Amino acid sequence: MSAVAWIAVGSLIVWVWLLLGHGFYWRTDQRLPRCHDPARWPSVAVIVPARDEAEMLPVSLPSLLVQDYPGDAWIVLVDDCSSDGTGQLARELAARRGGLPLTVVTPGEPEAGWTGKLWAVRHGIAVARQDGPDFLLLTDADIAHEPDSLRELVAAAGPGGPEGFDLVSQMARLRVASVWERLVVPAFVYFFGQLYPFRRVNRARSRTAAAAGGCVLLRTEAAERARVPESIRQAVIDDVSLAREVRRSGGRIWLGLAERVDSVRPSPRLRDLWRMVARSAYAQLRHSPLLLAGTVPGLLLVYAAPPATLAAGVLTGEGTAAWAGGAAWALMTATYLPMLAYYRQSLWLGPLLPLTAMLYLLMTVDSAVQHYRGRGAAWKGRTYPRPDAAPDR
Repeated sequence: MSAVAWIAVGSLIVWVWLLLGHGFYWRTDQRLPRCHDPARWPSVAVIVPARDEAEMLPVSLPSLLVQDYPGDAWIVLVDDCSSDGTGQLARELAARRGGLPLTVVTPGEPEAGWTGKLWAVRHGIAVARQDGPDFLLLTDADIAHEPDSLRELVAAAGPGGPEGFDLVSQMARLRVASVWERLVVPAFVYFFGQLYPFRRVNRARSRTAAAAGGCVLLRTEAAERARVPESIRQAVIDDVSLAREVRRSGGRIWLGLAERVDSVRPSPRLRDLWRMVARSAYAQLRHSPLLLAGTVPGLLLVYAAPPATLAAGVLTGEGTAAWAGGAAWALMTATYLPMLAYYRQSLWLGPLLPLTAMLYLLMTVDSAVQHYRGRGAAWKGRTYPRPDAAPDR
């Protein structure tokens, strides 16, 4: 066989393994467990870190204020040195809408060795602990919850001990409206699931751990046991680091796709989505040039090779390259269709996954370039260097 044919066959073998041997990552059936209501509803403190979120709060904060929760619950919004009146707007919304009690606090600029979000979370948890909550709900300022979201999360966590979960996280349904969002956003969640297969995350003794930072319900005693957030204070990918620390300290975790939790942040332009991915892509590779050097050819083999070898096989009459490349492309597309269906998008976007994957490859390379230029992990006016003791590992 020709070199092109060998590449096509190699890619096909990889896709057969991804389909059958990688935790069925492509399935979208990991949804919030349906459990019985507890005899006594535990208390919950909702922690909302917010930096320059005046545009998002009118949509997201009222959804928290009106939570239909039978137990005690309150909200601590941490205004992370906003310049757009985020804190004052939050107070006005709470006064106008009523609902759950709201406290707005401002911790000041983060100390050295802390990322901004985790510094805000630290301060919010410290304030919340004064009232001794049983659970902490960590949710971002761009996340909107249906009125029964908190009730469903707490019921899914179940009782303490081996019968319940110490961390329950839902991957919020991201906004998909513009052309670029349709092309990039479902693939973002698909690739996340490929890195951290949800079924493996949810196994009791699995070594795979992950969470989705927009919606994390955390048992307070588990947070104390895992020394969260101090133990992950430098993490750029804070949600995955949080899940790892909880699991490492003996906690049970669960991660799934949300049905009633949505991100309301618009990212209509490619530039917006590029910045979202590139700010943490190289951190995902542990800032390692060797991992980057392996990732580039790996992504080319897995995603670019199938359509390329199919085209080359058809043009040159190399039958093996054509059928192997076509079969690999078909398997790739088949694994993507469930995610497109979850996002209610046209299934005709499935064959475009190689194009989207190449965009993500370029974003990853750009993330590395920006890191070495001293502008890595830049977000909302802050730039975070590589951690001294990389907690993402």
